[in-house]
Amino acid sequence: MALPGRRDGPLMRGGGGKPLSRGSRIAVAVAVGVALGCVCAFLYPNSLLFRLRSASALQWSRQVDSTACESSGQVTNLKSQLSSLERGNVELRRQINELSMKLQIAGQGKDETLYKPGPFGTVKALRTNPTVTPDESVNPRLAKILEEVAVKKELIVALANTNVREMLEVWFTNIKRVGIPNYLVVALDDNIESLCKSKGVPVYRRDPDEGIDNIAKTGGNHAVSGLKFRVLREFLQLGYSILLSDIDIIFLRNPFDHLYRDSDVESMSDGHNNMTAYGFNDVFDEPSMGWARYAHTMRIWVHNSGFFYIRPTIPSIELLDRVAGHLSREPKSWDQAVFNEELFFPSHPGYEGLHASRRTMDIYLFMNSKVLFKTVRKDAQLKKLKPVIVHLNYHPDKLERMKAVIEFYVNGKQDALRHFPDGSE
Repeated sequence: MALPGRRDGPLMRGGGGKPLSRGSRIAVAVAVGVALGCVCAFLYPNSLLFRLRSASALQWSRQVDSTACESSGQVTNLKSQLSSLERGNVELRRQINELSMKLQIAGQGKDETLYKPGPFGTVKALRTNPTVTPDESVNPRLAKILEEVAVKKELIVALANTNVREMLEVWFTNIKRVGIPNYLVVALDDNIESLCKSKGVPVYRRDPDEGIDNIAKTGGNHAVSGLKFRVLREFLQLGYSILLSDIDIIFLRNPFDHLYRDSDVESMSDGHNNMTAYGFNDVFDEPSMGWARYAHTMRIWVHNSGFFYIRPTIPSIELLDRVAGHLSREPKSWDQAVFNEELFFPSHPGYEGLHASRRTMDIYLFMNSKVLFKTVRKDAQLKKLKPVIVHLNYHPDKLERMKAVIEFYVNGKQDALRHFPDGSE
């Protein structure tokens, strides 16, 4: 039955005036389309339609040829490029964070949309402070050294005098073995400077400074450790991020591959498990208070001042100034205690706290010796994990344990750590 209002034209009827069948009509339509195409091609051979079709065909042909000829070497090269791009992701995120912060600072009081909060659960404050403007006039000689040694404006820095010469050799030997190129020893005496030069180790000898030279040459571990807060200031002023390292540390992997770079200070912890390292709610009980006998307190074990990453920001430089100033006023103070007091104490009456962001490093990647000897070496699963560094901070027999760590993690000697006690008894 024909649809109402439908009319069949002459092309849709047969010779006897009867309508064509459905199949015949399709055949006629195809024939008409082909005929029109041939006419257009004859009259307009250079039209856009035919150029695009020809180009597409040529491009397809080339892609087939290219794919067919692609060698395994090219595939390997592409994989290498992909890996390189992935490694660059961390640096890109860092740059984006810094640009975001600079945009926020530049827009203060000018663009209210920068400070308009979004929907519930979507608001997230900026974590990363902008870096300072580098000032090479602070120390042109050091600036030249850093330009040659640093990678992406980052490097490992260690201070050393003759008292730690043997440990220093173990320290830089392992850095070389891992293949870390960006490190520098700040030599505090002539002996260490000569040693580094003879071993091909990047070294920087500070200009004479009567105020601290006596400590630098003859001081013990704690005295020398306190000097780093003064020495590092120039590095930050020159615009470099520093991974400060004590000498009693074994490097097993490149630490720069495992940093977040989202805080002013990123430090390893003296904590020995997740609770002590990352913080916990500790309840203080005072029965004499009756109903209010329980008081909740927040606790965290201190950051280790012998291994931390510090970015060249204003809060970071203020931290160094505060710690150095505190230690000059109270020379018998322990630098690590002062470091944490300045980093964590909040503002209160009579005191203005430091506004610096901080992050605690993963305790199983950046491992202290209490974690290693008390927990990891006794756990079959944790023993399989290869840390980034091991810091022998909890034990006085440092050199012996450093060598044992190398035997265990580098040379695969499974019983190398077995004969040591958990502590220092």
